[in-house]
Amino acid sequence: MSEEQDPDLDNQTEGDELPEENGADDVSLRPGPNADDQADIEQYISAEVRALYDVYSYRHAAAILATSFPDELAEIERALLDFRITTQDIGTPGGNESDMPKKYSRTLRPAGWVEARIQGDLLVRMQEYDEEVLPSGKTRKTKRSDSTPRVIENFIDGHKIDYVKGRVAFDLEWNSKDQTFDRDLYAMRAFHECGLISLGVMVTRSEKLNPVFEVVPQLTKTGEPELFKSGKKAGQPKTVRAKYGASTTWMGKLLYRLNAGRHGGCPILVFGITPKLIEDWNQT
Repeated sequence: MSEEQDPDLDNQTEGDELPEENGADDVSLRPGPNADDQADIEQYISAEVRALYDVYSYRHAAAILATSFPDELAEIERALLDFRITTQDIGTPGGNESDMPKKYSRTLRPAGWVEARIQGDLLVRMQEYDEEVLPSGKTRKTKRSDSTPRVIENFIDGHKIDYVKGRVAFDLEWNSKDQTFDRDLYAMRAFHECGLISLGVMVTRSEKLNPVFEVVPQLTKTGEPELFKSGKKAGQPKTVRAKYGASTTWMGKLLYRLNAGRHGGCPILVFGITPKLIEDWNQT
């Protein structure tokens, strides 16, 4: 989770909204062949959650979470089911990134999910051998005395995950720069390679929210719809489409990275927030 990527809408060309950035080269709308089958996900993730979220699993994350960490799964599902947003949440300018994780924190923090950061030094030893050619033509190696070990301080440093409990990690990216996914996946990979977690869980926006962004108005700091000041759309409300652009954190950007294996050997379970979680949105 990081600071919200909230483009300066005042810098838009008046009378028109910024076009959606292409970004097609690094977007995947479906899980790749390295993802788990949906039938496996249905076996482990409740129907109630699957009705509200898009769910994808890599390296058997859903199975590992359900069979090895059922208590953590129950707490995650409770947080997912409690989560709701409004069109006002979506339209509020700048800073509402911090409000989104609070909605999950209300359930997870009291249950013992804490922020965690990994730090480690690397101890390096080099062993040296002398080699002697014997009269018989054979060689004999003799180990020298051990050299002084070298310590590389902070070899692993700064990788942070917002929610960790036991061996399960959880993180949310609502509307940050899409490169934030690289940092998140690298952090979960580092925690996993160091034996600290068994899997990671990530939540982000489903692409199904895009039609919502086409019509939800961008709000001012006072909560009023922001209007175009000039041009052919003068006096008309701006929508949040530019705010939630292709280069922000959403499912297409995350699946692309997971399909490419950027999570390494760390199992990852992904949930995509859909319009069904918007309290005041007409689903029809």
